[in-house]
Amino acid sequence: MKGIAGKVAVVTGGASGTGAPACRRFVAEGARVVIGDIDGDKAHALAGELGEAAIGVQFDAEHTEQIRRLVDSAVERFGRLDFLFNNAALMSPDVIKRDSNPVDIDFAVWDRTMAVNARGYLAGCKYAIPHMLQAGGGSIVMTGSGSGLRGDLANIAYGTSKAAIMSMARYVATMYGKQGIRCNVINPGLIVTEGGAKNVPPAMREVLLRHTLTPRALDRRRA
Repeated sequence: MKGIAGKVAVVTGGASGTGAPACRRFVAEGARVVIGDIDGDKAHALAGELGEAAIGVQFDAEHTEQIRRLVDSAVERFGRLDFLFNNAALMSPDVIKRDSNPVDIDFAVWDRTMAVNARGYLAGCKYAIPHMLQAGGGSIVMTGSGSGLRGDLANIAYGTSKAAIMSMARYVATMYGKQGIRCNVINPGLIVTEGGAKNVPPAMREVLLRHTLTPRALDRRRA
């Protein structure tokens, strides 16, 4: 984290879950941050907590024009853009429960999942990269998932969207690495966020905990 003082980040899904502590860390290290979230009240509340180094922006990752405005707001407010944390994902319980298998899934669930989780990440890159090139380089981090690396008995759309993110990141890194833009994916293990607590049944959570090879699982509900 050394050397980021004065630089500017956009964090999608930044008002809660893993996004909120990322925003706090950026500011703690001297950076400025745009907190993008579908819950505008939470985004503004966190920005108020972080002070002049942060602004909150309500946006929906399903709509590319809103993503463009989110990214542009960083340059309009802080004068540059150095980091993009593509972290928003469609995790609402009503969608997750309907994200089943290739025979039973509704195409509307598939399309909406891809629009938010895959197209939304592409839009973030599309609108952020020109600003990063003007700044002399930058870094893009995308939140993937172990679901994109293996099969499961449900959630085919979610898993496929995360696999798409991994491939997308390789392309972005290959295309823009020589111009000073890095692109990486993180595949976090079990992190107990507000969304995870709602979407992961207790029995499944116990299975995941047994296979977590550290003494504890990270609980971001307390952040």
